[in-house]
Amino acid sequence: MSYHDVVAEDCRLIILNELSKENDSRLNETILTKVLENFGHLKTRDYVRTQLRKLEDLGAIGIKQVGTVQVAELRQPGLDHVERRSYLEGVGRPSLEG
Repeated sequence: MSYHDVVAEDCRLIILNELSKENDSRLNETILTKVLENFGHLKTRDYVRTQLRKLEDLGAIGIKQVGTVQVAELRQPGLDHVERRSYLEGVGRPSLEG
């Protein structure tokens, strides 16, 4: 697995984790870009959109376009991954620590 793949999988896991912490399971791409920065991933909006599309393709999230901003909403397969009930290919594995 390449470094690029490892980084992408980590970013996808961070996105799912953050969505799972929200009361309504939703965050917009601007906030997610800042969250990734907090974890050491300085990424563009286009990169975040690419990761959101991948997660949507996996059934982990839904994406809604609101004006010029995309809003991601966690779906059951994404929550199952975060809570270690099942695993999604292409998403980093959650740690055993909460």
